Amino acid sequence: MSDDLIPFSPDSGDAPALRRAFGRFGTGVTVVTVKTAQGPLGMTANSFASVSLDPPLVLWSPAISSKRHDSFTSAASFCIHVLGADQEDLAQRFASQGHDFSGFDWTEDAAGVPTFAGCLARFHCATYAVHPAGDHSLILGHVQQVALREDGAAGLMFDQGRYGHFTPRDDS
Repeated sequence: MSDDLIPFSPDSGDAPALRRAFGRFGTGVTVVTVKTAQGPLGMTANSFASVSLDPPLVLWSPAISSKRHDSFTSAASFCIHVLGADQEDLAQRFASQGHDFSGFDWTEDAAGVPTFAGCLARFHCATYAVHPAGDHSLILGHVQQVALREDGAAGLMFDQGRYGHFTPRDDS
């Protein structure tokens, strides 16, 4: 096996190369929602991760440069929606803007946070902590309630700037 990697320093100012290197790690896709004084707000994020089972904690990481950043870092609660492979339209809508919920099946949870139907999983969270992290913030959520689909539907994936889905190997 050849090692044809091209090394570079992340401090060299080559942000596009660093973004491409980060993009080599395929992730699932989520939409995070909050209630604001101006109405419901959403943001597509692939920075979601589980952190702890006891207490149940998750994290995600919005860019400080986002116009939606402050609404999420100041929210008392939020909902993370794990998207199915058939929900690329939802991911694309909330990647580009956050206020237009039209055309999607959604309601409000008990705290008034927008909640989408049809997702693979939902994590209703109280904000546990917010930490500065370079050009992003880390938002930790204490999971208050979970909703889970158990039908085996494929998740929406994001890899190298493209949406897709995981196809398992046939190990039979």
